[in-house]
Amino acid sequence: MSTVALRNTETNSSVFRNLDWITVILYLLLVTTGAISIYAASYDFDNASIFDFAEFSGKQLRWIGLSLIIAFVILLVDYRIYEAYSYPIYGLVILILIATVFLSPNINGSHSWLVFGPVSLQPAEFGKFATALALAKLFDSYNFNLNAKPSNYFRALIIIFLPVCIILCQKETGSALVYLSLIFVLYREGMSGLVLAAMFFAVLFFVLAVKFMDPFVMGLSVGEFSVLTLICVIYCSMLVWYCKDFIIARNVILGMTGAGIIATILILCGVWINGLIFFLSLLGAALIYTGLAMLKYRIRNYIVSMGFVMASVGFLFSVNYVFDHILQPHQQTRILVLLGIEEDLRGVGYNVNQSKIAIGSGGLEGKGFLNGTQTKLKYVPEQHTDFIFCTIGEEQGFIGSSLVLIAFLVLILRLIHIAERQKTVFARVYSYCVLSMFIFHICINIGMVIGLCPVIGIPLPFFSYGGSSLWGFTILLFILLRLDAARKEIRI
Repeated sequence: MSTVALRNTETNSSVFRNLDWITVILYLLLVTTGAISIYAASYDFDNASIFDFAEFSGKQLRWIGLSLIIAFVILLVDYRIYEAYSYPIYGLVILILIATVFLSPNINGSHSWLVFGPVSLQPAEFGKFATALALAKLFDSYNFNLNAKPSNYFRALIIIFLPVCIILCQKETGSALVYLSLIFVLYREGMSGLVLAAMFFAVLFFVLAVKFMDPFVMGLSVGEFSVLTLICVIYCSMLVWYCKDFIIARNVILGMTGAGIIATILILCGVWINGLIFFLSLLGAALIYTGLAMLKYRIRNYIVSMGFVMASVGFLFSVNYVFDHILQPHQQTRILVLLGIEEDLRGVGYNVNQSKIAIGSGGLEGKGFLNGTQTKLKYVPEQHTDFIFCTIGEEQGFIGSSLVLIAFLVLILRLIHIAERQKTVFARVYSYCVLSMFIFHICINIGMVIGLCPVIGIPLPFFSYGGSSLWGFTILLFILLRLDAARKEIRI
């Protein structure tokens, strides 16, 4: 046997010896359970066998078989290849995504599928591992530090948002949103927690502004009034805990409280006060006072706090424009239904309503395998894809649903453990990219099935029917396992 062949044999044996078999077993358990669930969701008493390749369950078994081959090949490839060719892989996938915009047929209003005869593939699913590799490669660059200079943030965000913009052009909003989960990776690598806080408050302000569009208080909707009040409270809190200036915070709080008391008394006496002018004057006075007082203190912290106020006010008054002119009508309806503003049980809200009925009817132990009435009578459209979890809820009940969630929780905890034991920046960042995407998919998919999130059409990992999603998740996970298996070969 030649020296090269002997070295390759030794490398392959070390890969399987160091492989995280717990994660592999979890993967096999989830894909097997997913195939059974797809069989249950598509069973209609005519197809008696799960191996019927004309049905969804049989097709999924075929995708699973090909996924196992892909996983095996990934494990055999030298781990250094993934790092060396990260950017070329990313560039190739970006080109494919751009080509998809123009070459894809219109399928349910989106142009996100490439059709090759009887096979359809969704490139956005493969863009996930490519983007994760490119982001990991960036952070592994020589002397790269996210906070060293603003251009580093720009480079990282370009890698994340480039596929997002292209996928949005394909009118595939759900897949595009998945890439935004990579923002959490930036937080793990040193991004300020203020960015995550800003994202949280942006969502909160948006929900309040849309949820409470009426009635009106002082000429403002209840939502606008609540958000402006909340901005005042948050600003005072930032002065105390972020700027650590109790004197300025005390004066601002006393000024705002006094102005609020006077305004309340005037309103009770029948005096009309314009709410918008009142809040803008109140915040403006607070900012001017802070600006004058901050000159001899920690200027950066004050600027951040003041910037938060101005950005929040601007965001609040852009909500209506975004909601009315940027979001599509069906997206508006989904949000309104989710927030309980409208009921559309026969339209946009039909899927979610039927899904909740199916899950609720399962009770504690479920109706039994292949005995779900909601499933068999096809009350939930696309139940074998995005709404596969309601099949588990109806047939296996609370116990079966809990076991599936526990399996996903174990997988997530295992991925965290794997990520933290990596010796290289490249492997660690890639691990957290995989972790972020899995958490996003699991939480949002199950959230939309039970009515906690808007329906955006993203699959449940290893459960939802489809070759593209299964291959995409398999590639994501097994590249991670290959990098992890090589950690003992790396000398720091």
